[in-house]
Amino acid sequence: MSSEDTCVSLVPIFQGLSHEEQLQVARVARPIRRARGEVIHRPSDHLSQLLVVHRGQIRVTHLEPDGQERLLRILGPGDFMGEAAFLTGDEPDSWATALTEVELCSFRHADLHTLVEQYPTVTVRMLKTLTERLIQAERRLSDLTLAPVSTRLARYLLEVSAGGSQAQFRLPLAKKDVASLLGMSPATLSRQLRMLEEQGLIEVSGRAVTLLNPDGLVRLGE
Repeated sequence: MSSEDTCVSLVPIFQGLSHEEQLQVARVARPIRRARGEVIHRPSDHLSQLLVVHRGQIRVTHLEPDGQERLLRILGPGDFMGEAAFLTGDEPDSWATALTEVELCSFRHADLHTLVEQYPTVTVRMLKTLTERLIQAERRLSDLTLAPVSTRLARYLLEVSAGGSQAQFRLPLAKKDVASLLGMSPATLSRQLRMLEEQGLIEVSGRAVTLLNPDGLVRLGE
C-alpha cells in the first residue's frame, strides 16, 4: 500500500514526514467505510482510534440541553478526529455523522503511540491542529455572543468566497446547517440573505451566491 492510496499523504500531521516514512505510517492504517447518515461516534463513546477522512464529509454536532442540535464543524478529506482522546484520554462530547458516503483511515491509539514515539513531529503537528481549533472555537464564540447576525453572515460569506475574491460560489452546506453554524434560526438566515440582496450586496439562487459588492460586504463584516 502506498501513501497515495490512503489518507496519509493528505493529513497535515503526517505531511512533515518523508515519503518513505509515510509509507510506514500507511502500513498501520485500516480502512473504514460509512454510509450517508450513519453515526460514526456518539457522546461518551470510547474512541480508541484516530480517524482520518479520506473521501466524503462528516458532520460534527453538539446536542444542547434544550435538545437543539448545534453544528460545530464539517470534516472533509485530510481532516481527522480522535486526537483529543489520544492526547487527553477524554471521551468525545459530540456526535459525528456521515454527511455523505465516507471512507476513513483508522489508526489504533496503540499504533499511534508507536508512531509519535518514532516521529515526534507528529505530536507537534497534532497539538498545533488542536490549538488552531481552539482559536477558531473562541473566535466563533465571540461572534455568537457579540457580533450582530448580519455581521456573522457577512463574515461567513467572505470566508467561503476566499475573502471576496470569488464572485460566484456555492454555499458548502445546506442553509439550515449554515444557520446552525452561525447561531441563528433558518428563518433568520433567510431574512438576512434577503436583506443583503435588497442592499445590492449579493444575489442568491438556492445555494448559489453571487457577490455584487464585495467591499460593502467587507464593511458589514467589520
